[in-house]
Amino acid sequence: MKEIKIHPENFYFIHYSCQNLNDENASLSPRITSIVVSHYSTGQTVSFSTHSVAETLGISRDSVIEKFDEIEKEPLKEFYDFVRDRRDKYWIHWNMRNSTYGFEHIEHRYRVLGGTNAPVIPVERRINLNDIFASYYGSNYASHPKLTNLMELNGGIHRDFLGGAEEVQAFANKEFLRMHKSTLCKVGAFHSFLRKFTQGKLKTKSKGWGIFLDGLFDGRVAKGIAFVTGIIGVPGAIIGFWEPIKNWDTLDIEFSKIRTICANF
Repeated sequence: MKEIKIHPENFYFIHYSCQNLNDENASLSPRITSIVVSHYSTGQTVSFSTHSVAETLGISRDSVIEKFDEIEKEPLKEFYDFVRDRRDKYWIHWNMRNSTYGFEHIEHRYRVLGGTNAPVIPVERRINLNDIFASYYGSNYASHPKLTNLMELNGGIHRDFLGGAEEVQAFANKEFLRMHKSTLCKVGAFHSFLRKFTQGKLKTKSKGWGIFLDGLFDGRVAKGIAFVTGIIGVPGAIIGFWEPIKNWDTLDIEFSKIRTICANF
């Protein structure tokens, strides 16, 4: 939290779309259709996609599957050219853990297609956003599947979002642009999640005084409380705040009053 507030320029989001993760593929490992990388501090996004390469090469959508090896290697090469000078940065992802779906899978596909010298992102530079939230809010911070339910809690699911089964069907239908747009919207969601998290505004299912107070004493609310206590004095603030509370049931009402005062500050 401290590092990302001080040096936001050192953080990148990454996500990618691919073929079916099960054993129903023509090849042993799922083919990658697009990779999206977004810079946290600037919001600038770069994409490496098979549909763009196919268009550049003049390959029709109906011919992509039969020429996929030729097409897939180029966006992976472009991706690793981008990574080469940024291996020391932090790469924020969502459950990109292993060779089935993760950094190792991307590297494996690149090697399978003849790529060499892929610049490896050190494991200590990979940050799983799901793990961060689970560590902070508890493992039940959102219902399963966590990504879609966390989206629902924080503004809703984007119209371009595709779930796992929908991505499989989109690949079968050769809807590669649709898969790419889904990847873009997921990276956008990660960006929104992290900004809200660092501001203490991320909405989750988790309850608890520690989490509530973290949000309460963040940003403008903290400044408002400091302003009020500075005028009436700390002892007066404590007495004035706690004296009306006869039991714990009224505590939420008192916090609500403080939030209203601070919102107008």
